[in-house]
Amino acid sequence: MDTRVMLIGQAPGVHEATFGKPFAYTAGKTLFKWIEQGTGVDEESFRAQVYMAAVARCFPGKSGKGDREPSKEEIEMCRQHLKEEVAVLKPQLIIAVGRVAITEVLGAKVFPKSKGLSDVVGKKLKTNFHGQDVEVICLPHPSGVSTWPHTDEGKKKLKKALSLLSSHSAWQEGLSEI
Repeated sequence: MDTRVMLIGQAPGVHEATFGKPFAYTAGKTLFKWIEQGTGVDEESFRAQVYMAAVARCFPGKSGKGDREPSKEEIEMCRQHLKEEVAVLKPQLIIAVGRVAITEVLGAKVFPKSKGLSDVVGKKLKTNFHGQDVEVICLPHPSGVSTWPHTDEGKKKLKKALSLLSSHSAWQEGLSEI
């Protein structure tokens, strides 16, 4: 895939292996609804133009409210995969979805646990991720467990993030090829 846009999520859910693609179930329906409403790009076009990866490569299991977040050890074991993908793709734009991915891409010093989604969603940020200078647009996790995207502030910041995505040059360049 020749793309300059990379989406990084937390980890596959329980259904992704069955469907053979990331964001293939409930969270994916929400994510692609956001993308289509905010940018006008449908799921099929998005999947054709955006490389999708995850911080952890295996389903980490369930927790009380939903899927368990991958542990630090699980993230570390999978980090080399992301590093190699970034080296090959050389993305200009990373869409970081959810706290785990945002922390991995921006780093814990930039996005510590003391910060919230309000500090990063709706902004275009810059960082060096695995040796590649990239711009980052953060989105909340689209799972039903997360209530933040349903708050007034969450809705406003999500809309702003999608507007930034829609107007980003790497996004527009990729979509012109569809």
